[in-house]
Amino acid sequence: MGRKVELLAPAGSFECLQAAINAGADAVYFGVEQLNMRAKSVRSFVLADLEQISFLCKTHGLKCYITLNTVMYNHDIKLLQLILQAVKKHEIDAVIASDFAVINQCKLLNIPLHISTQANVSNIEAAAFFADSADLIVLARELTLSQVSDICKEIGRRQLKGLSGKPLKIEIFVHGALCMAVSGKCYLSLHAQNASANRGACTQECRHPYKVTDLETGRELVVDNEYIMSPKDLCTINILDQLVNSGASVFKIEGRSKGPDYVYAVTKCYREALDAVEAGTYSLEKVEQWMTELSAVYNRGFWEGYYLGNQLGAWTSKPGSVATEKKVYLGRGTKYYPKINVAEFLIETGSLKANDTLMITGAEIGAVKELVKTLTVNGVLAEKATKGDKITFKFPYKVSGKDRLYKLVANDG
Repeated sequence: MGRKVELLAPAGSFECLQAAINAGADAVYFGVEQLNMRAKSVRSFVLADLEQISFLCKTHGLKCYITLNTVMYNHDIKLLQLILQAVKKHEIDAVIASDFAVINQCKLLNIPLHISTQANVSNIEAAAFFADSADLIVLARELTLSQVSDICKEIGRRQLKGLSGKPLKIEIFVHGALCMAVSGKCYLSLHAQNASANRGACTQECRHPYKVTDLETGRELVVDNEYIMSPKDLCTINILDQLVNSGASVFKIEGRSKGPDYVYAVTKCYREALDAVEAGTYSLEKVEQWMTELSAVYNRGFWEGYYLGNQLGAWTSKPGSVATEKKVYLGRGTKYYPKINVAEFLIETGSLKANDTLMITGAEIGAVKELVKTLTVNGVLAEKATKGDKITFKFPYKVSGKDRLYKLVANDG
């Protein structure tokens, strides 16, 4: 379509991958096995999934990038080589990494490489250094918008080319969780739990509340009643036109540990916003609507990160999500009637009533919201369904026993 900017969405599962496809992503990134930075927080894909991931992305016209962005130890090299052989075989579009072992192996195998944000590239000389090994660099997340623009302009002025001979591309984060450590290089989990965040085992020590103790008197104080190491989430949809003008080629959404509802909602909003910027229809009214939609899915509150030169200090006030909506699990799919486009679900817990908003998630569905105006329970019209009931309603996608049914409710907590 000749888009100016590539929209890159996270995929931590096949449900999330389908959600990204449905929402209009240009590309997805994912991890396999344990050599990725979300190995602990998400059930990563396994090596055998690469063929299906590649097939789905190629079928729908998306690029797919694999994250091999952990620190590598000697005992990881055999697995790394095994993964890279599969990457080559199944024509995964690029590897995202910062460890020099991965960089070197990608060169040897002629696999396209993107330099991860963990490399903390913050200036043009660092970008030029990595240009001999990669075609794209994910900049450090601590840069201002003017710093990003300066690097992009200097790449153009110097006519810096990546390994493939094409102009070097720059990628930046536009939405999702932020880390208080520089470019995600954190050692809190390692010291507290002997679990290295830099090897995908972050225990999120920074998201906890802490007290200060006076060692002489034993008096304890809760620091500012805030989570002083837990930043609010990055959200740039209100300055997206400025980011587009920075010269960055790829806009990345963080969230491989999030569910398909998050992936769909965030990708959809940024897809619409990017299209609006390119069409000249980007407006305050649209931004307000997108912010409402983004606020409904997992978030710790929003700020624009460092792009506008803000000082660090946009801390969260709660340990978890402040989303305006939350999902309540109800049950699973049991049957689909294709001739009449009707889905059947078994209610395994909780209850629902007519006019409730449901969400169905699945590997072939992604995440789909459905307002059920009339409720058919066990074959007859009813006002309410409870545990053990089977409900049916019109639904355009085929459902299976692996598909899950949720009720969306206001998050008053």
